[in-house]
Amino acid sequence: MPKSRISDNLDAQSGSTSSAADRRTPVKLNATGTPRWYIVLMLGLMLLGLAWLVVNYIAGDKIPFMQDLDAWNYLIGFGLFIVGLLMTMGWK
Repeated sequence: MPKSRISDNLDAQSGSTSSAADRRTPVKLNATGTPRWYIVLMLGLMLLGLAWLVVNYIAGDKIPFMQDLDAWNYLIGFGLFIVGLLMTMGWK
């Protein structure tokens, strides 16, 4: 089967017989990855925020300190959850 003119031009310019795809090697950008404590903290904050909201919804009127916080319970629960979600951007 005849070769295309494009690959013939590439080989002639580089002076070798191998194609450009054969010369490329994969490069790892970050070989270390994310530390385990970061992932545990990220998931823990998301679960804690979710648990705070669920407990507030189910039994918030029976728990004295949650009664005192009133609408701040939503800010605390969603705040914890959003901080956990924002941490996912640093997860590799």
